[in-house]
Amino acid sequence: MSDRLQCALDAIDAANARDPNGEAGGPAELVYGRRMSQALAALAPDASELLQIAVRGQHIERWQSPRSAYSEGKAGYFAWRNAAKKRHAERLGQIMGTCGYDEAAIARVGALARKERLRSDLDAQTLEDVACLVFLRYYAERFAAKHAGEKVLDILVKTQRKMSPRGRAAGLDFGFPAPVLALYQQGLRALEAAPAP
Repeated sequence: MSDRLQCALDAIDAANARDPNGEAGGPAELVYGRRMSQALAALAPDASELLQIAVRGQHIERWQSPRSAYSEGKAGYFAWRNAAKKRHAERLGQIMGTCGYDEAAIARVGALARKERLRSDLDAQTLEDVACLVFLRYYAERFAAKHAGEKVLDILVKTQRKMSPRGRAAGLDFGFPAPVLALYQQGLRALEAAPAP
């Protein structure tokens, strides 16, 4: 690992360590960022430095932009999500600048953090795959416990549609909890039966 990369990852972790919310015995976003990096290492062990930074910092300081600050419904959700992606990209740019990365590298990580050109940019799609895998492994079971099975399956199929074929295949052996894996397999069958347009 280069000194610049270590500097950036350490700074992202230091920022996320201030999260007042907890997850698995630690600050929620610090835990999330490390889970993202672990999933990236499993899915794409040859990932570039810039993708590693974007993956680790995808939700940097997310607690500072709560969903509750925006209106209910789809319009509010999309406004919140777009503002959060922009803010994450800006924070990563600040960190990268202090660690010696140039403007081109900062712009690239910003584009990845904003998930631009998902289907046509392999790194952006890899980041999306990693985010989906982490959600399904660590957070989906909690989500499923609060919602009806039909809604959970619908969300799962929508998640799978965002993933690449490589990401979907990796999910079958990614350590999902048994109830999530069963739904995941059902979702894959539904996806095969009615592929997205």
